[in-house]
Amino acid sequence: MCEGEPVNRDWEDRVTAAWATLDDYPDTASNSSSATGAADFRAVIDALVAELPEDSPLGPFERACAWDSTGHSDRAVPLYREALARGLDGYKGRRAKIQLSSSLRNTGHAEEGVKLLTPELDAPSDELDDAVRACLALCLSSLGRDREGLSLVLGALAPHLPRYQRSMANYARLLVDPED
Repeated sequence: MCEGEPVNRDWEDRVTAAWATLDDYPDTASNSSSATGAADFRAVIDALVAELPEDSPLGPFERACAWDSTGHSDRAVPLYREALARGLDGYKGRRAKIQLSSSLRNTGHAEEGVKLLTPELDAPSDELDDAVRACLALCLSSLGRDREGLSLVLGALAPHLPRYQRSMANYARLLVDPED
């Protein structure tokens, strides 16, 4: 089951619907790590994961997302790693790398996050490009490499501006290559 292909459309729809209710659970909107609502939400995700084949990469991915979204980056890290090791790739694999990098940063391992996300800068472009750059910028900042992080963020922002795209893209480049 590569690319995290859905078991079926109904399952994917139910997972999407579950995620749409995350903020309806008490204390999950604030990422409170001690909330009953967070445990209730994770139980919903666990029940959906229980429907998957045991070796599915989607199981640990969805569980990692649930732990992460309820304030437990430390519990999410091994699950993201497991999902990727089981072959999660494509769009959800890229999401897993972004989210794993963020969790690594949150647990004091920003350097690992940088190593994981840097190759994603050269990956085929998709709607997650800006998220890659934003998360990588946070990892870099955690390592005291703020100019590199700011360069990434400005470079990601530039195409979205109504004007000054060229100038901002040049400024972003000059933050890391001042001799150009």
